[in-house]
Amino acid sequence: MTTTGNGSRLTRAGRARAMVALAIVAVSVYLTVTTPIRLGIDLRGGTQIVLETRDSPTAKADAAATDRTLEVLRRRVDALGVAEPSLTRSGDNRIIVELPGLQNARQAADVLGRTAQLTFHPVLGIAERPYPGPSNGGERVLTDVSGELLRLGPPALTGGEVANADARTNPQAGPGWFVALDLRGSGEQAWARVTGAAACAAPGDPARRIAIVLDDKVVSSPQVDPSIACRTGMLGGSAQITGGFGHEEARDLALLITGGALPVPVETVEQRSVGPSLGAHAIAASAQAAIIGTALTCAFIVAVYRLLGGMAALALACYGLISYAAMLALGATLTLPGLAGFVLAIGMAVDANVLVFERAREEYASRHSKSLRTALTSGFRKAFSAIADSNITTLLAAGLLFFFASGSVRGFGVTLSIGVLASMLSALVVTRVLADYAVGRHVIRVRPRLTGIADTGRVHRWLTRRNPALMRHPRRWLAASAVAVVLATSGIAVRGLDFGVEFTGGRLIEYATSAPVDPDRARTALADAGFPRAVVQSSGDGNLTVRTDRLSNAQEAQITSAIGRLGGSAETVRDELIGPSLGDELRRAALIALGVALAAQMVYLAIRFRWTFGVAAVIAMAHDVLILVGTFAWLGKPVDGVFLAALLTVIGYSVNDSVVVFDRVRELLRAGGPTIAFARVANTAILQTLPRTVNTGMGAVFILAALTVLGGESLTDFALALLIGIVVGTYSSMFTAAPLAIELEPGDTSGDDLSPRVQAPHRSLSTG
Repeated sequence: MTTTGNGSRLTRAGRARAMVALAIVAVSVYLTVTTPIRLGIDLRGGTQIVLETRDSPTAKADAAATDRTLEVLRRRVDALGVAEPSLTRSGDNRIIVELPGLQNARQAADVLGRTAQLTFHPVLGIAERPYPGPSNGGERVLTDVSGELLRLGPPALTGGEVANADARTNPQAGPGWFVALDLRGSGEQAWARVTGAAACAAPGDPARRIAIVLDDKVVSSPQVDPSIACRTGMLGGSAQITGGFGHEEARDLALLITGGALPVPVETVEQRSVGPSLGAHAIAASAQAAIIGTALTCAFIVAVYRLLGGMAALALACYGLISYAAMLALGATLTLPGLAGFVLAIGMAVDANVLVFERAREEYASRHSKSLRTALTSGFRKAFSAIADSNITTLLAAGLLFFFASGSVRGFGVTLSIGVLASMLSALVVTRVLADYAVGRHVIRVRPRLTGIADTGRVHRWLTRRNPALMRHPRRWLAASAVAVVLATSGIAVRGLDFGVEFTGGRLIEYATSAPVDPDRARTALADAGFPRAVVQSSGDGNLTVRTDRLSNAQEAQITSAIGRLGGSAETVRDELIGPSLGDELRRAALIALGVALAAQMVYLAIRFRWTFGVAAVIAMAHDVLILVGTFAWLGKPVDGVFLAALLTVIGYSVNDSVVVFDRVRELLRAGGPTIAFARVANTAILQTLPRTVNTGMGAVFILAALTVLGGESLTDFALALLIGIVVGTYSSMFTAAPLAIELEPGDTSGDDLSPRVQAPHRSLSTG
C-alpha cells in the first residue's frame, strides 16, 4: 500500500490501473491529433460501385481473373483523375470501387463496366443483310456509325498492340475531337500492312476503309488517306480514331484503350452515389445529436449519482476519445450507420457505470462494506460478471453483422464492436481510477452522501417500501406479451413489409428540386414517360425519392429529365442501384444473421447460466424482433440494411437486460440455496435490478431521442427503431423472459404466494 499526501490510500493495483488509463488516453489523444478519419462515400460524397466478374467462353471468373480485372480497373480509375480512389477485391469475384467526390455515377459505370475489346479490321465491302457471328473465314458484318452494314475481315491488330491513346482536337482540321493512337512492336508493322492493302482500293471504295471495333461495335471506319501508296501503308506507328466525338466521349474511349481489355466481363451489381451536401448534413446532424444527447445523459447521471456521476461523465468523454482513436488505429471507415452506432454506443457506455454504482449502493446500504472505497470495490467486483456477459452477447450480434452483412451495415458492426470494447475499458479502468481518487478525498469521506452511492435512490426506496409481487401471476405477463406480438405482426399480414432496394433489388434516386414537387404529379409524369410502376415519395427534407425496378443509365436520364421539368431543376443527391441477385443474397444473409444471432445467444446463455435461461432470453428476443418488425409494417417504414443494423442492436439490448436479471437470479440462488422458490427469486431479482434498468434506459433514450429529432431523415428511422426496441426490450427482460424462466424451471410452483407480507428466508433476497 502507498499513501498520498492527504492521507488517502491507493493500492498497487490502483496505481497500475491509473498508469494504464493515463497511457490509453495519451495514445488516444495522439492518434486523434495526428491521424485523419476515413469517411465512407455516404458521408464524404462520391460513388461506390460493386462489380461482379462473370465467366466468358474463354476464361473462368475465378480469384486470379478477378485480380487481373482489378488491375485493369485501377488503370481506368487512375485515368478518370479521381482523388484517393479505393479498389478492393471482395470474395473471389467481386470488386468494390470507391470514387470520392465523383457524382457522375453513370459515366463511372460506363467506363468501368465495358470490356474494351478493341480490334482493327479491313473492310471487305458492303453487306446486304446482317448475319450473326463470324463466318468460316472469319468474316463478319457489323453496322457502322451511319447505319451502313460493313463486311469485315479478321482483325489485323488488337488493343493489346496500342501503346498509348489520347483525346485530341485539331482546330485546323475542323471542330470535333479524335483519339490518337501510338502503336508498339508488331502493331506498327500490322498497321502498315492493313493500311497498305486498303490503299490499293480506289478512293470512295468501301475496301479503302479500316473499321475500328470496340466491344463488337464499329466506333469509326475512316478511309485511308489518298496520299498513302498501295502496299506501302501508314508508317510511324500512329493512327487516329475519328467519329465526331465530343470531349468526354473521346476521353473515355482513350482511357478505355489505355487501361486495356478486361480479362473477363463484369456486371454492376451495386451502385451508390451520394452528393457531398447530403453527407455533410448527416455529419452535422449526428454531431449535434451527439452533443445534445451526451449532455442530457451526463446531466442525468450526475443528478442520480452526484460526484461519481460526474466521474462517469468524464469517463464518458474518455470513452468517446478511446473509441474514436481505436477506429483510427484500425483504419476503419466511418459510414453513416457507423456514425449512428458511434453515437448510440455513448448511451451503451453508461450501462456498465450504472451497474457498478447500483451494486455499490446496495453494498453500502447493507453495511457489508464499512467504507465508500470498499463498497465501490465490491460494486466493481460483483457487477463484473453482468457487464462481461451483456457485452459479450452484444459483441456476438456485432460479429454477425460483420460476417453476414455487407457495405455500410458491416461498418456499423465494426463501429459497434469498437464501442462495446471501449465502453468496458472506460467503465472498468477509467471510471474506476477516477472514482477511487474521488472517494479517497477527506472531504468526501466525511460527507459520503456527495458520492451518490451512500443513498440507495428514490426508485430503490419505493420498491423496498412497496415490495410488489410482480411474479405472482407470470402467465398473465406471458399472455400480455402474446397479445402484443399478435397485434404487431398483424401489420405484416395487413400492410406487408416495405423492403428497401437492398433486399429487393432495383434503383432508388433522391432528387433535390428548385421548386416543390407534388408526389402525385411526379407519379403521373413518370407513368406518362413509361415508368408506371415507379414509387414516388416525398422525403422529410422536402426532397423527392423515386424507387423503381433496375434502370439503365438512359432510363435514369429520362426520369431525371421528367422530374426536372416538374421542379424547375433536379439535382441527384442520392442514387442507389442494387442488382436482383445481390438483393436476394442480402435478404438471405439478413435471415441467416438473425437466425444465427438467436442461436448463438441461446447457446452462450445456456453455457453461462442454465438452459432455461437461454431459452427464455431467446424467446424474449424473438418477441422484441417481431414487435419491432410489425410496428415498422404498421408505420409503413422501410425495412433495409440500416433497419437490419438497428434490429440486431435491439437483440443486443434485449439480451443485455435479460442477462442482468438472470445474473442476479443466479447470485440469489447461490446465496439462498435450492429450497427457495424460483418465482420468489425471480421477483426479487427484478426488483433489485429495476433501478439499473430504468437509469440505463434513460441514458440511451436521451441519445436516441436526439438522433430522432435532429438526425435528419437518414438517421430518424434508425433511431426510432432503437427507441421502440429499448422500450420493448426493457419490458420483455422483466415480464417475458423472467415469467418464461419460471414456467420452464422444473418442479417450480409458479403460483406461490408472493405477497409483501411474506418475508424472504434469506437476507440477500430482500429488496431492502
